Amino acid sequence: MTRAMRAVPEPDATTAPLDPDLTASVTAALGRVVDPEIRRPIAELDMIESVRVEPDGAASIAIRLTIVGCPAATAIENDVREAAGSVPGVTGVTVDVGVMTPAQRRALTDRLRGGRATRAMPFGPGTLTRVYAITSGKGGVGKSTVTANLAVELASRGLAVGIVDADVHGFSIPGILGLVDDHGLAPRPTRVDDMILPPVSYGVKVISIGMFVEDPQTAVSWRGPMLHRTITQFLTDVYFGDLDVLLLDLPPGTGDVAISLGQLLPNAEVIVVTTPQAAAADVAERSALVARQTGQRVIGVVENMAGLAQPDGSILPLFGTGGGAEVARRLSAADDAVPLLASIPLSIALREGGDEGTPVVLTRPDDAAARAIRVVADAIRARGIGLAGRKLGLSPV
Repeated sequence: MTRAMRAVPEPDATTAPLDPDLTASVTAALGRVVDPEIRRPIAELDMIESVRVEPDGAASIAIRLTIVGCPAATAIENDVREAAGSVPGVTGVTVDVGVMTPAQRRALTDRLRGGRATRAMPFGPGTLTRVYAITSGKGGVGKSTVTANLAVELASRGLAVGIVDADVHGFSIPGILGLVDDHGLAPRPTRVDDMILPPVSYGVKVISIGMFVEDPQTAVSWRGPMLHRTITQFLTDVYFGDLDVLLLDLPPGTGDVAISLGQLLPNAEVIVVTTPQAAAADVAERSALVARQTGQRVIGVVENMAGLAQPDGSILPLFGTGGGAEVARRLSAADDAVPLLASIPLSIALREGGDEGTPVVLTRPDDAAARAIRVVADAIRARGIGLAGRKLGLSPV
């Protein structure tokens, strides 16, 4: 939406509403309006400059957006108009849209960070967010498809979920979650000063290098230092808010990104994705061992492409059998069993959903692959948020 934006000054406290009772009712109704990018009420974000209601019920509302050209401008304005218009006694609504001053934006970003310093790590040891690194030994095992569908399933259960697409060279999460346009381009995240607001799809907040490239066919050929800086920025500069679960879609193998994430997030728990064939299982085990070397804990194995159901009810094991169970067995110790969380069968619906950007867990919930992914979600949900050894920020009195 194109419009001329004005810098909005601080509200004038001397301006008195003409109908105090109706103004209070309209103000309360605006408390239900949520910024679709920040996912917080606009009243809480100090985006409402003023509310005035004339004796004849005509409401005049001034709001201030975070930046000029805010992608959510139209949605916010429409929601404000609808919320105010729903108040009994309001006969008309006029919305004046402005933009925050630099000082107001700084105050907003400071408030959103909750007092944390700029570029502080919000997901390291002590966080209340469950952080799961989804890894594999080799490419082509469906790791990103599993990550995306697992995130959407968890979000559908009411959890606050985010994904960091850490597979910089082979990013695919935006496409699987339907965030790309007809040309294959993903939306660029909105920036508020030095804070990046991640796009949201199916209730999941997502950040990926695919949102920053000019051409979706561009080959990202970066080496270790650049990869480390990018992953660090994704984890520190992107505003995910308070997440219940953060999923990290790692690149295959045991390279720079896996090592960087092990250093940045030693508290992350690892889920290994493999296919049933022995060769894939052997390599998958190595990725788990590297994670353990950085202090991360392996909590389970997911076997993908476990077999193709036939019309007669039999299963055709195109990629062999038993690889997932074997990886789980090798990674288990007497005091730390690693379970096989689920075996996901080959599924046309799962593949089509990834191609079309429509996760199978929503579009075909009865599909065998969707049911298997829900089993993994059950296991994650059952883990909850552990508080043992975490700082709660409380002081004795």
